[in-house]
Amino acid sequence: MKILHLETSSKNCSVAISDGEELLCLCEEISENYKQSESLHTFVKWALEGAAITLKDLDAVSLGMGPGSYTGLRIGASSAKGFCYGLKIPLIAVNSMETMIEPFLGQDYGYIIPLIDARRMEVYTAVFNGSTGEMLTPTQAKILDEHSFEDFKDKKVLFIGDGAPKTQELLHLTNAEFNANVYPSAKFLIKKSVEKFLKSDFEDVAYFEPFYLKEFQGVKKKKSEE
Repeated sequence: MKILHLETSSKNCSVAISDGEELLCLCEEISENYKQSESLHTFVKWALEGAAITLKDLDAVSLGMGPGSYTGLRIGASSAKGFCYGLKIPLIAVNSMETMIEPFLGQDYGYIIPLIDARRMEVYTAVFNGSTGEMLTPTQAKILDEHSFEDFKDKKVLFIGDGAPKTQELLHLTNAEFNANVYPSAKFLIKKSVEKFLKSDFEDVAYFEPFYLKEFQGVKKKKSEE
């Protein structure tokens, strides 16, 4: 099965092509300016060329469904749904936090906790078993204070993601490690997407919405003074 994987929930605009669980091509770039609108379709074109296939060869599209950047998720979801409609192929959605933890599984951490910056002192987070990858707490928006994650003060835990620095400043956990340079990547959508494909665990393309967690909060423009 050939699957196009899109991950646009963070500063990493990431596109991958796989054949089964084999990665054929990966195109991604981390940018502070969130370049999904500029780069996504170019990366799709490059990934298809690198994998030596065309859109018509695809059997499904998989999407990192969030949580994360509202605009990034909207762009990724719109593109994924467009491909699925046009090609008449199914849509697979995977929690983006699961793509963050995969490189660190089985590395002697009791727990892995992604922390996605949600502005101010808030993060999107969930707790995963460091060995099996099982999600132990549901994904949530969490306001940080000095008492956050107290249950892990004596446990070996790895915090990952761009919300890690502000979390580290608040917490005093003796066995904790923090890695801020971790973003969701399309290449880590592959395993979960193949599992879902084989189970026919597909989304309803017409009604699918990304995992926003919070309503969009724009910046209000000041009215000009007369």
